[in-house]
Amino acid sequence: MRWTVKPQPDSEIVHLLARELNIDKTLAILLVQRGITSFEEAKKFFRPTLEDLHDPYLMKDMDLAVERIEKAISQNENILIYGDYDVDGTTSVSLMYSYLKTVYPNIATYIPDRYAEGYGVSYKGIDFAHDNDFSLIIALDCGIKAIEKVAYAKEKEIDFIICDHHKPGNEIPKATAILNPKRIDCEYPYKELCGCGVGFKLIQALANSHNQTINDLTAYLDLVATAIAADIVPITGENRILTYFGLQVINSTPRNGIKALIYQLDKEELNVTDVVFVIAPRINAAGRMKHGNYAVELLTEMDFDSAIASASEIEKFNNDRKELDKQITQEALLQIEDNKEEEHFTTVVFDKNWHKGVIGIVASRLTETYYRPTLVFTKSGDKLAASARSVKGFDVYNALEQCAEFIEQFGGHKYAAGLTLLPEQYKNFKRKFEEVVKNTIDKDLLIPEIAIDTELSLMNVTPKFYRIIRQMGPFGPQNMKPTFKTCSVRDNGYGKKVGADQTHLKLNILYGSDRKTYNAIGFGLGKKHPLIQNEFDICYSIEENHWNGFTSLQLMLKDIQ
Repeated sequence: MRWTVKPQPDSEIVHLLARELNIDKTLAILLVQRGITSFEEAKKFFRPTLEDLHDPYLMKDMDLAVERIEKAISQNENILIYGDYDVDGTTSVSLMYSYLKTVYPNIATYIPDRYAEGYGVSYKGIDFAHDNDFSLIIALDCGIKAIEKVAYAKEKEIDFIICDHHKPGNEIPKATAILNPKRIDCEYPYKELCGCGVGFKLIQALANSHNQTINDLTAYLDLVATAIAADIVPITGENRILTYFGLQVINSTPRNGIKALIYQLDKEELNVTDVVFVIAPRINAAGRMKHGNYAVELLTEMDFDSAIASASEIEKFNNDRKELDKQITQEALLQIEDNKEEEHFTTVVFDKNWHKGVIGIVASRLTETYYRPTLVFTKSGDKLAASARSVKGFDVYNALEQCAEFIEQFGGHKYAAGLTLLPEQYKNFKRKFEEVVKNTIDKDLLIPEIAIDTELSLMNVTPKFYRIIRQMGPFGPQNMKPTFKTCSVRDNGYGKKVGADQTHLKLNILYGSDRKTYNAIGFGLGKKHPLIQNEFDICYSIEENHWNGFTSLQLMLKDIQ
């Protein structure tokens, strides 16, 4: 593990902010690191408000999109809501469908089959629209690269509105409207929305023309927060506001489908981590194991008993997914071990029998194990399909762009992407990908990093300090829960390995001349037990520990040295 302490901000700015807000210097450092340097900015950060969301009409083509939907409604056209089979796609479709259904009846949804159609807009989907007399398709979380498909739809007199957040290519489709803050010619102030976030901006604009305010749209924010959490987009700016209020909806009045998923959890209040590890994998399991339609049906279900039945079916898909994921990960690890004779900068594995629905999860697991940009391939029809995952700081999408000569198609983000290629190109691609990564990656990035916000004296760890840190949430990319470093601590002699297989470390820590002990737990740190005989350094975050009706603060150790 590499410990890197983030750059420490200008002490003058920190001092002024600490005085202005009447807070501890460490808290002021954390705020300045997050771009907050004044009382006004701190107020917006600690007290998010829906009024701070941007005007949706700042997004290029928003006026065209609203105009085309209003025209479809006035002329009684059939509208098809089209979206991908992952969490961002299915929540986007559920959001748009739920909203439009309140103002207009002729709406249907379409999720492509992961196996028969693959990712994004498909010819089969357009044919379905044509055969069923749909003259407008609203595509969500996909479509920015569907140049030929949109042209094909045009021939069939079907218009497209695209709501996407993926990086556009040099050319964009000739659609009626393309809403994507990452368009070069779009001056929308916040670029990091997920697909469901872009969909939300469209319903925000539509709401304006139906004399509704932002407060009429809060019921949809449980979907938006779920998509933001699952799609690993930055929780900054607009995303943070949407997540903040979305979590309130999830914890107070979620839609039936989300309520049914939470129903099986024994938890009073869900945070972003719970959404990522509990709600999202279940929504995803539908598209991975069966069909994304199951997720849309669950998320748009109006009857709670039916939602419970749907959720238990999805729970079965999720259990099957876990089994497969475990099995394929084992097979992939064996494959890597067999080929370990030379040093590689990448991990690329292939088996024609692996289930296409779980290769993305397997790629994530292999990245955690070997910490290399990773690709997991399987057979898909007469082609090979892969999921790519990257290590922190390395742009795998850019690396794939440099291998484009061997790829049929690809899309995605900096840290996660998908691609297809012809079987005869697999070896060439694998060789080229290794070469590109080897020549462009900073070798330090191949060692897992713990980014530390700042050093902290344990005497600062008080309930008031923790309360303010909690208000910095919701946490996520670019607004992570603060990680601290404290040097030269001691164990009080009762530190021990815990857990069924003794893999965790439970300590009572002493610091300086302070007589107080600080409870600490380090999951997976059992092997570091020998280090606690003498003084050692710790890096950690702070959590509340609820046990036997008591609440205390606990240090969640990330590593010790």
